[in-house]
Order: sequence, then structure tokens, then C-alpha cells
Amino acid sequence: MTSLTLPHDAVRRATPPVAAAARLASIDAVRGLVMVIMLLDHVRDTLCTHWAVGDPMDARLVAPALFFSRTLASLCAPTFIALTGLSAWLYGQTHSRAETSRFLLTRGLFLMLLELTLVGFAWSAQFPPQTIWLQVIWAIGVCMIALAGLIHLPRGTVAAIGLAIVAGHNLLDPISFSPDSPWFKPWALIHKRSAFEWMGITVKTTYPVLPWIGVIALGYAMGPWFTRPAEERRRWLTSLGIGMILAFILLRAINGYGDAPWTPVPGDPLRSVMSFLALTKYPPSLLFLLSTLGVAVLLLALFEGRSGPVTARLIVMGGAPMGFYLLHLYVLRGLYLGAVAIWGTNQGQVFGLPSVGAMWLVYLLLIVPLYYPTRWFADLKRRRRDLRWLRYF
Repeated sequence: MTSLTLPHDAVRRATPPVAAAARLASIDAVRGLVMVIMLLDHVRDTLCTHWAVGDPMDARLVAPALFFSRTLASLCAPTFIALTGLSAWLYGQTHSRAETSRFLLTRGLFLMLLELTLVGFAWSAQFPPQTIWLQVIWAIGVCMIALAGLIHLPRGTVAAIGLAIVAGHNLLDPISFSPDSPWFKPWALIHKRSAFEWMGITVKTTYPVLPWIGVIALGYAMGPWFTRPAEERRRWLTSLGIGMILAFILLRAINGYGDAPWTPVPGDPLRSVMSFLALTKYPPSLLFLLSTLGVAVLLLALFEGRSGPVTARLIVMGGAPMGFYLLHLYVLRGLYLGAVAIWGTNQGQVFGLPSVGAMWLVYLLLIVPLYYPTRWFADLKRRRRDLRWLRYF
């Protein structure tokens, strides 16, 4: 375990070289898996907006099938942002610290711009937009910019900062500012999900960025594990994942810190379990991050050294995340507009699927058609390394 406390440059000298493909296969497989899961949640976001889910979900009111579908999708953002930090560390093993910092800065700015343009338009289909949602792509962009500065600190310091943010940001929950306060907008961007007007446009801060900066810092700090032998790494990942899930269960049972309290539902064990698992995502609570990142770490251990056709396809998906992300948003937008044209707005002012089963059916029918253009784009990225702009996708 001593190598885990070495400075960034010392780790590079002290650890044996590991083939990049061997290091990245499990990362890309897990990234691909959460992207496939993300598709399910975005089918719900596009074709099932008539179902209110809330944050956290109300276990007494939400249908169990919808609750667990939404809970499954909770893995996506924490896993992807943590893997972004881990990938940044691996990138730094073949590039100087200055080059890594510059890449993080420029790609972060690119992602923020993308959220305000192509991504935002896919969600609203309005131009000029009346409302801007600062969602996960915005958050990843801000996190990469923050990490561009953090990587100049010792890795142990980065880990300590990440841990302090993730474990302690819920202490800030009681702080709030009135809309006329000069701190209202910055606080909405950093920690308190809210909405405000900016140049005649409504801005909704769906993903306040502070806790996500902690997540990307912890992902970065875990980087040296991926220079160690596979069996050793698998043991560490398994131990960490189990420890995080046990910590979640303990803190949730104590019911004193880390999220809104849960209450049993008398005479209904299933809804009591749902209440236990109903966690806050916007911004992500400590308990939300312990549970989701614990599962993500176990998935990294599970995919370590694993092969087979399913894993190979997930690796392909994980190799072109932004291509898949943009593609699936516009495919879903096209499906929605097509459904409105054919069936009209059958749920008030929107079109909506009739059941959770129908949502799952549409989701399953989309996976294969979306895989092939994603594979084409991943192959293009590998073939055309001379096109430097492709690495931003």
C-alpha cells in the first residue's frame, strides 16, 4: 500500500509499466455499462415526463417498478465523473503535468459550451432557448477545470480535498440565500439546486458542482491502483467497494447525517426498503455517493480481466462516450416528436408511454441500433489520431 501515498511523479518511477489496454479495459467496460443504463433513464426523461419522481423519490407514492428503474440509473453520473478523474490520472502518465492540466482545462470548457448548445437544444428543442438546464455535461466540464488546478497538488492532498468535500458538503445544506442576495446565483451553481434569471433566460442548476468536484478528485486519487498487478488491484477494489456499501448501510441505519431521514412504511416492507434507498441526487448526498460509488468500484473489480462478447461491446461503448451521448439524445428527441405527430399529446400537454413495461421495451429496442454508430465513431477515433479534435469526444 505504500505506493498509494507517493507523489505523482514518484509513482510513475516506482511502479512497473502496465499496458494501457490492460489498464483501460475495465474502465471502458464500466463506462460503457453505465452509458447503457443511462439510456433507460433518458427514455424515462423523454417519453415519461408525466410521471413525477421527485428528488429524493417519495417511497410512499412512486410505483416500485419506476422507483427501482430510477434507482438503477443513479449509478450513471457518479460512476462517469469518478472515471473521468481516474482517466485523467492515466492520461497524466504519458503526458506532462502541464499538458494534462491544459487538456483538462480546454476539454472542460468545451463540455460547458456543449451543454449550452448541442446538449441543451436536444432537451429543449427551442432556439433561442427559454430555459437552460445546467446538467451532467456542464458538471463534468466544471469538474475537469477544477481538476486542472488540483493536479498540481500532491496526490494525497487531492485525495484529502475530495474526501472532505464528499463527506462534509452536507454540513452546508442549511445555508441558503434569498433570490435578491448577490450570493444566490453562485450558491445555486455550487451547492443549492435552484433557478434564476440571466439575460432573460431561466437557468436551472440541476447539477450543483461542489460535491462532483469531490468525486472527480477521488477518482483521480485512485489512479495509482491501476499501475498495480490485476489481482492486487481487484482485491483493493473489492475491499473498498464493500467498505463503502457497509458504511452507507450503517450511516443510513443511524439516520443522523448524510441525507434526509428515512422512515419505515408500516405494514409494507417493500416500501420501507424503498424509503431506505430513496436518496438525494441534486446535489448528491454523502449517502448517495457512498452507495453508488461503492457499486461502481465493485463493477471495476468485476470487469477486471473479464472478456467475452458482452464485455467487448461495453468496451466499445465506453470508448466513445460523447458520441453515444449526443446520438442518443437526438434519437430520443426524434422519437418523441414522431410520437407526438402520430398519437398526439396523450398525457395532458405531452406524449407519454402508458407503463413502465413500455418504457423498458423502448429502451431494450434502442440498445442495438445505437451500438453500431457508436462503434463506428469509436473506430474513427482509433484510426484518426491525427484529428486531435476527436479526443474531446
